[in-house]
Amino acid sequence: MNVLMDLDLQDLSRIERKKTREVRVGDLILGGDHPVLVQEMTSTSTVDIDKTVDQIHRLEAYGCRLIRVAVLDAASARAIRHIKEQIHIPIVADIHFDYKLALLSIENGVDKLRINPGNIGGERNISIVVSAAKERGIPIRIGVNSGSLEKGIIKKYNGVTADGMVESALHEISFLERHNFYDTVISIKSSDIDLTVESNKILSSKVDYPIHIGITESGYGEEGKIRSIVGLGILLLSGIGDTIRVSMMASDRLQNLELCNRLLDKLGVPHI
Repeated sequence: MNVLMDLDLQDLSRIERKKTREVRVGDLILGGDHPVLVQEMTSTSTVDIDKTVDQIHRLEAYGCRLIRVAVLDAASARAIRHIKEQIHIPIVADIHFDYKLALLSIENGVDKLRINPGNIGGERNISIVVSAAKERGIPIRIGVNSGSLEKGIIKKYNGVTADGMVESALHEISFLERHNFYDTVISIKSSDIDLTVESNKILSSKVDYPIHIGITESGYGEEGKIRSIVGLGILLLSGIGDTIRVSMMASDRLQNLELCNRLLDKLGVPHI
């Protein structure tokens, strides 16, 4: 079954995307009236520069316009400089817990950071990272995931809820705004389609920051395709989404890009 080809969307009126704040990433701009930006994440070890560059080249050729790499240690952060010299699209550093890796990634020319301000060690560390990012004109993506929601919020809402996820996102945003940082992109993701859709709709009504959309670990094969199409399709039809990544559990990341581009084309959403 080809779930995309079976959709008849010819009678849809033109989708009106919410106009969000413009955020520059390298030589690209997210938000505003700009096309939706298609992105992907490498599956290679970042310190293996040759394999990482080779995979990025393949993803570039298939329509990837922004690439994210895992930065697990100092060697990964330093590898960014060598990877960036050999690719043609902006690169994002995925940082967890260690603010020093964010700083090292900035020193090595990264174009964007993906961090959670609340888990990199307090206000002082946030201030240091934000100052360095502002100096280099580097945006920050805040990511909230239902699987790692703060215990206090789970207790407050008696479980993982859309309102709780939005509160978490707004709390993370407040860290950056206290330091007058506004080059921010936000994502709220879950493997639960309803939760993802509801959370993003609430978030979109409260902020004007660009929103990164995705369904976390949507699954394998046809199930993964259907979950991604349904969840992301609803958000796109609602005018939500400035950048997008399909996160099927596929061995070949090209499958994610293929589905993502076909979905956007089918819905008539301008994208690059």
